[in-house]
Amino acid sequence: MERNEFKSSRTVKVAKMYYQLEYSQQAIAKELGISRPSVSRLLQEAKKQGIVQIQINDPTEDGQKLTEVIKEKYNLKDCIIVHVPVYHDSVVKEYIGEKAANYVRDMVKSGDVIGTTWGTTLFEVARRIKPKDVFDVKVVQLNGGVSHSQSNTYASDILNYLGKAFATSPHFLPLPAVVDSLYVTQAIARDRHISKVLELGKQANIALFTVGDPNEGSTLVKADYFTKEDLEVLKEKNAVGDICSRFIDRKGNLCNEAINARTIGIELENLRKIESTILVAGGIKKVSGIIGALEGNYANVLITDQFTAKSLIET
Repeated sequence: MERNEFKSSRTVKVAKMYYQLEYSQQAIAKELGISRPSVSRLLQEAKKQGIVQIQINDPTEDGQKLTEVIKEKYNLKDCIIVHVPVYHDSVVKEYIGEKAANYVRDMVKSGDVIGTTWGTTLFEVARRIKPKDVFDVKVVQLNGGVSHSQSNTYASDILNYLGKAFATSPHFLPLPAVVDSLYVTQAIARDRHISKVLELGKQANIALFTVGDPNEGSTLVKADYFTKEDLEVLKEKNAVGDICSRFIDRKGNLCNEAINARTIGIELENLRKIESTILVAGGIKKVSGIIGALEGNYANVLITDQFTAKSLIET
């Protein structure tokens, strides 16, 4: 064997032992009967010749590119993409919940009015927000959240966590999200205490919300607000998710006026008028709903995970 061929063969062997078999340089030197500095030189030669090519996948850099693409595509003021280790709903909620908690805490200043919805995602956000030294902050519930079933909407927990973080007593909507008839909705809206909370929701300058999916596993559906006929109508109208308990299609349009009229809480056109609308959502079941929310211009800030973010630009 020619000297150069021998050297090349040994370079490959050393590279395989080090990078594939995970031998230490000292172990390679002992195995091949050469010095440790010789092993180091051969590894350097392997990289120089292109035998070994090192690629670093930086999730932060990837996230930065995705951020800019999504901000431009959906005309957002801000987009935060959180790197999660696995694409599992509970993990996604924990990771984006932590990031959203810090984002909201940094944003809130004295005199702000924070409107919030409810659900498992926002529960993960609210419980992680650390107290901040501010004054005259108001926290208000944007939609009803009393469940008809044993399912927990976390509405009171979320309001209480936010109230504790910003040293204020929250304003609750102690009502179902959806009632049985328009007449009930109108009667409720005429109550002076309820109308005061609803009006405060319109005055919010920060809205914190998520998007629910229209499937049986969603918090809104499990809360038993809808009849079987309601769910069939939403399916026929291609509902992709709900915002403040109001169902939308993939373009962000309301799916059904009759169901919408029975819903207690802020109207979506009023949500659009709020200065900072923060959508916190992620997971495979939420992709279409997030697209609907962004297409409808209901959010100007998005906090999500990298898997969901990729889906948003691929669909």
